[in-house]
Amino acid sequence: MIEVISLTRHVGAEIRGLDLRDEIDTATASQLYAAWLEHLVLVLRDQKLTMEDQRRFTMLFGEIQPPRSRPGERDPNNPVMWIANATIDGQRGELPEGDMQFHADQCYYENPAKGAVLYAVEVPSAGGNTLFASSYAAYESLSPQLRAQAERMQVLFLYDYEKNANRKGPTSWDDAPRYIHPAVVVHPETGRRSLLVNRLMADSIVGLPREESGAAFEQLCRASEQREHIYEHVWRAGDLLIWDNRCTLHARTDFDPRERRVLRRMAIRGARPIAAPQAAA
Repeated sequence: MIEVISLTRHVGAEIRGLDLRDEIDTATASQLYAAWLEHLVLVLRDQKLTMEDQRRFTMLFGEIQPPRSRPGERDPNNPVMWIANATIDGQRGELPEGDMQFHADQCYYENPAKGAVLYAVEVPSAGGNTLFASSYAAYESLSPQLRAQAERMQVLFLYDYEKNANRKGPTSWDDAPRYIHPAVVVHPETGRRSLLVNRLMADSIVGLPREESGAAFEQLCRASEQREHIYEHVWRAGDLLIWDNRCTLHARTDFDPRERRVLRRMAIRGARPIAAPQAAA
């Protein structure tokens, strides 16, 4: 039996009693999956994992999605993206330095990631923490009026790893991957509604002038980023963490770029988000 210890009211649980180098039986896998759906983010500390160990764990939650950044430069059979300020096994690390605004992985594609698994190999002495915000709690905190407005919004998401890795800034977006999704979506397994809008990758609300769109985004992003909706993970080497990308946002705090930060990431293939039905007038 594993032990599931809640970390905050809305998001996060630590799992104790597992060494992920061992095979996981069907009953334990089911218990892990249920805990993931309930707590959105699972943390397992003090693991010593090979890439194959991590792959085996990730596949308990779905099919692995190979990295999509710089596709022409990648081996399509390699499931790993290194979130690192170093080159690992000849592969340049992604997102090497600085803080990073809240976002949902790959929401600028038709099929965003279902989730992701991150394993800490090296961490700085301070900073580089990852913050996870419950998109369920963000939606539920909206006023009835703003909730109804959000349920009618269609949002253009776009992103470019090379041009704006950490935060929005003035640049050319002509070649950036992009897709339109609803602002409010329904989780395909829990049926709960969540707020997909995020500060880094949401560009504009379809049909609204830029200024009006920006004001609406600010309201929705503030709801997502309320401290009571967030779990902040302070990394230690050997930590493994999995999050449900369908109902969370995540961000990163700054750290000293002179110190190495190396995390091994595998993503889980997802599906197109489901629009929340609008309430009857």
